[in-house]
Amino acid sequence: MAFAPQQAILELGDGFYDPVSSARFPQTILRFRNDRAAGEVGLKGLTDAEWLAHFGRFEPLPGSLPQPLALRYHGHQFRVYNPEIGDGRGFLFAQMTDDAGRLMDLGTKGSGQTPYSRFGDGRLTLKGGVREILATEMLEALGVATSRTLSLIETGESLHRGDEPSPTRSSVLVRLNHGHIRIGTFQRLAYFQDEEGLQKLTAYVLRHYYGEPDGPDAPERLLAHVVARTARLAGQFMAAGFVHGVLNSDNINVTGESFDYGPWRFVPSWAPNFTAAYFDQSGLYAFGRQPEAIYWDVMQLAISLRLIAEEAPLIAALEGFAPAYHHEEAAAVLWRLGVEPRDAASDRALTEAVEVALNQTGTLLDRFYFDAFGGTLPDRYGTEFDEVRSRLAEYRPRKSRDHGYWQGEPCSMLIEEVESLWSAIAERDDWAPLTAKIATIRTMGEALA
Repeated sequence: MAFAPQQAILELGDGFYDPVSSARFPQTILRFRNDRAAGEVGLKGLTDAEWLAHFGRFEPLPGSLPQPLALRYHGHQFRVYNPEIGDGRGFLFAQMTDDAGRLMDLGTKGSGQTPYSRFGDGRLTLKGGVREILATEMLEALGVATSRTLSLIETGESLHRGDEPSPTRSSVLVRLNHGHIRIGTFQRLAYFQDEEGLQKLTAYVLRHYYGEPDGPDAPERLLAHVVARTARLAGQFMAAGFVHGVLNSDNINVTGESFDYGPWRFVPSWAPNFTAAYFDQSGLYAFGRQPEAIYWDVMQLAISLRLIAEEAPLIAALEGFAPAYHHEEAAAVLWRLGVEPRDAASDRALTEAVEVALNQTGTLLDRFYFDAFGGTLPDRYGTEFDEVRSRLAEYRPRKSRDHGYWQGEPCSMLIEEVESLWSAIAERDDWAPLTAKIATIRTMGEALA
C-alpha cells in the first residue's frame, strides 16, 4: 500500500505534548527492519539510507508530524501515583493509517532526553532493543495484541547501567502500534481537574480508535471499550504464558495493546507467583496477578472519567471486566490449542482443566500447547490430564497439523535463550542466531494463524 500520513494528534493541541528533537547519535547502524510491518503502513519501499534518515536521525516522514512530540501523562507506578512522568526517552514520531484503515503511531525508545527525562539519559541499551524485538515477535506469533518493533538502529554510544554489565552498547528503537494514549494520559487531566481536556481526549479516542462520535454518553462508551480490550489482553497474556513485568497505568494504552517491554519473561510452566522484574518484591505484577493488575489500572481510568460522567454507568462498565476476561482467556487458550469454540460453559471448563493440570504437573507450557494442537493429547500425558483429554475430545480442530512446524520442536522464548542470543551479539557481534530465531518465531505464527 501507499504511505498515508496523518497528523491526528495535533487536533488535541499543545496542552497534550511538547515538541522535542531527537538526540544526535555518533553512528546509525541498521540492525533490524521489520519489512512485514512496514508493508502494512506503506514504508516497505524505503531504501536502507532512507530508513536510517527517518528512524535513526528522525527526519520527518512526508506529510506526517513535522516534529517529534513528547506526550504528557501521569500514572500509578506500583500503585504509587507519580505526577512527574511523561515521555522521558521516547516520543511520538509519526502517524499514518495502515492497510486496514486504522490510525497508527510510530513511537520511539532511546531517542534522547525530553522535558520528562528527569535524571535519565534518554537512551536505550542495544540489549534492551534486542529484547523488545524478541518480545514483540513472540507475542505477535502467539496471537497477543501487541506493539511491533519496526526498527532497531545501533547508535555508537557507551551506556552505563546499574543493573547490567557496563559500559554497554546503545540503540534507538521505533515501535508501531495502534495509539500511544495511555490510561495515565487521562489521569494527568483529572489530576489538574481539566474537564475540557478530558472531554476532548475522550472524543479523540472514540473517533480515531473506535470509530464512534462524541456524545453525552461518550465517557461510559469509552470505558466499556477499554474494559473489553484490556480484558482481552489479560486473557491473551495468560494463554501465552507471558509476564509483562511492569503493568503500571502509564503502561496500559486505551486500545488494549501491550507495549513497552522492560523486564518481561515467558513462564516455563504454570507458575502464578512468577515475577519478571527483580524489583517487584511483593509480586504485584506476578504472572497470576496480571488480570487483577490490569483491572486495577482500568479502575483508574474510571476514576479519572468520573470528573465528566456519572458514577453508575462507569461502575456498570467496570463490572464487565471479569466476564469479558474469562471469555477472552478461554478464547485465547482454545486458539492456542487449535480447536473451535463451543459454548461459554464448555470453553471455560476446558480452560480451567488445562490450568489445573498444568499447575499440578509443572508441564512446560509451550510443549503442552504444541503437543495438544488440533485437540488430541498424546498418551504420554498422564492421569492428571484425563479431564483435559475428555473435554478436548468434544472439540473440532480449527486447523490441521500439516504445517512443517508441527514436525519439529515447540518454539519457546525462555530467559536462558534470550541471554544466549544476546551473548552472541555482545561477544562476537553475531546476529545470525537472532535472525534465525525471528524466522522460527514467524514460522510458528504461520502454523498457529
